[in-house]
Amino acid sequence: MRFRDLSLPDLAAALRQTGIFYRIGPFSIHLETALPELPPVLHRLYSDFSLLDSDGFADFHVRLVSPHGPRALWRSQVRFLIDDASHFAPFPREIALALLEWGLNWCVFKRAHQYLMIHAGVVEKNGHALIMPARPGSGKSTLCAALAYRGWRLLSDEFALVRPEDLTVVPFPRLIPLKNESIPVMRQRVPEQAMGPTLPRTRKGTVVHLCPPTDSIRRSGEVARAGQILFPTYTGGQPLRFEPLGKSQTFLRLTANSFNYEAIGLRGFETMSALAGHWPGAEFSYGDLDEAMEYLENLLPRAAPPAPSVADQGEVPAMPSR
Repeated sequence: MRFRDLSLPDLAAALRQTGIFYRIGPFSIHLETALPELPPVLHRLYSDFSLLDSDGFADFHVRLVSPHGPRALWRSQVRFLIDDASHFAPFPREIALALLEWGLNWCVFKRAHQYLMIHAGVVEKNGHALIMPARPGSGKSTLCAALAYRGWRLLSDEFALVRPEDLTVVPFPRLIPLKNESIPVMRQRVPEQAMGPTLPRTRKGTVVHLCPPTDSIRRSGEVARAGQILFPTYTGGQPLRFEPLGKSQTFLRLTANSFNYEAIGLRGFETMSALAGHWPGAEFSYGDLDEAMEYLENLLPRAAPPAPSVADQGEVPAMPSR
C-alpha cells in the first residue's frame, strides 16, 4: 500500500490519531502530526512511497507539533520531536515540510551507524553507482536531480550509506531540496506536479522539494556497487574539468565528507580504505549542466561492476594520525 492509496481525508485522520508508518529505503518511520497543511503536501509528494502496517515498530518515531505558550501568540511555529524529545529550536510553521526532511536527516546521522555515511549524492546507471561527495553549495543536489530525471536511478542526494560488509550502497531516495538558483533550473526540466511548495526564508534560503522519479522509489530495495567517485563543483560559465585523484587523495577527501568515519572506528577506516583503493576519485567541475550530464553518460562502463570486499583493499593509505 502506498500513500496514493489513501484518500487525503483518511491520511489526515491517520496522522492526527495514531500516526502513519512508512518506509524510505532501509528505514521505517512513524509520523504523527495534527498540522492541517502537511497532509496535502505529503499525499502528493510521497504518493509512491510505501505505507507499512501499524505494528508499533519504527526506526524513528517522529511528531511535528505546534508549540504553545507566549511565543505562539505572535509567531506560529512547529517543533520536530523524536521519541517525544526535542533537539532543535522551533521552526516557522510555514516551513514545516523542510523541518520534517531535515529532522529525518538528523535521525539518520545520529543513529544509522551500521553504515559508513558519506555526505554525497548517489545515482546509478547500468549497475554502477556514481558517488558524488560534496560540501553544501556545490550544486550536488541539482546535478543529482537532473540525472535522476534523465534516466539515472536516484539513491540519495544527501547520504551515501555504504555497507561495510560488502561495500554496496544502500538506496535512501528522499525528496530533493532544491535551493535558490537551482529551483528555476529544475522547473524547466521536471514535471510541475513533482515539485512541492516554495518555502522562502529558510536557513538555506528559498527551498523547493522535488519528488524522486517513481522508478527510484520502487527500486529502493536494490543496493548498488560503486563505479566512480566524483567530487563535483558547479562553476558557472567555466569549461568542464575532470581531474583524476590518487588513492590517498580520494581517501582524504572521502573522510572529510563523512558523517561518522571516526565514530565507527576501525570499521570506518577499513571501509573507507577499500572504497578509495578500488575506485580512485576525480575532481569534476562544470559550468553547463547539459554538458556535465552528457559527459557522465559516457563515464561509467556498461558491464556490471565487480564485487570487491573490505578484506581485499589493494593499495590503501596508512592509518592517518589525528
